[in-house]
Amino acid sequence: DKYACKEYRHSLDLMIKHCNYDRKSIPQQTDISKFLQSTTMFKLRPVAGLLSSRDFLNGLAFRTFFCTQYIRHHSKPLYTPEPDICHELLGHAPMFANRDFCDFSQEIGLASLGASDEDIEKLARCYWFSVEFGLCKEFNPLKGKHEMKAYGAGLLSSFGELEYACGEGGDDRGEKPEIEPWDPQEASHTEFPITTYQPKYFLAESLADAKLKMRKHCEGLPRPFFAQYNCQTKTIFIDRQIKRMGIDDK
Repeated sequence: DKYACKEYRHSLDLMIKHCNYDRKSIPQQTDISKFLQSTTMFKLRPVAGLLSSRDFLNGLAFRTFFCTQYIRHHSKPLYTPEPDICHELLGHAPMFANRDFCDFSQEIGLASLGASDEDIEKLARCYWFSVEFGLCKEFNPLKGKHEMKAYGAGLLSSFGELEYACGEGGDDRGEKPEIEPWDPQEASHTEFPITTYQPKYFLAESLADAKLKMRKHCEGLPRPFFAQYNCQTKTIFIDRQIKRMGIDDK
């Protein structure tokens, strides 16, 4: 409640009500996926390990989130460098019950279809600094000012990094992260560590602002075609003919 955005808090209440999110039971991916499909038409698809950035982002275009199933080691319960079931179900799944966030994620996925390897890498960085570690402003009427809240799953599933990013104390040495305004173009060129807390985060004016800026950024990317998702048939429509590549053509 202290550092999570209002969209996450609302969605988490829905997960508690409909998906057995409580201290006495273990939520099941099948139940969660069915609930998400009925609310935002997003679904979870279990995978055994990490996928390539291209394969993972392509899945988002079809409103599909590839979800890991293993759990972090008990010696480090507050942080894991790799996504685990705690990260997926506590960080990602509740946000996929929010339609704006789903549309935001799908924008990145659609832009990845047919993208060059260089642009896939850039889109993966945008994903990292938003869907995984994004911050947004939220007005607190009691204090009469805006506060930083987390909407990124990497923060929402890591109490230690959540406190580090949104709190005032910084890390164990008192060092605080750099906070920059959300800019997909800058984020796409920013390197990041995967085994430590992030030295830099991007702060959006709101979740809607993050989506609009990402959409504008994706529209400016060079692509061989533009893709549009048909929610009724669950297929992708492209605006021009393309040639299928055989094995001998690669």
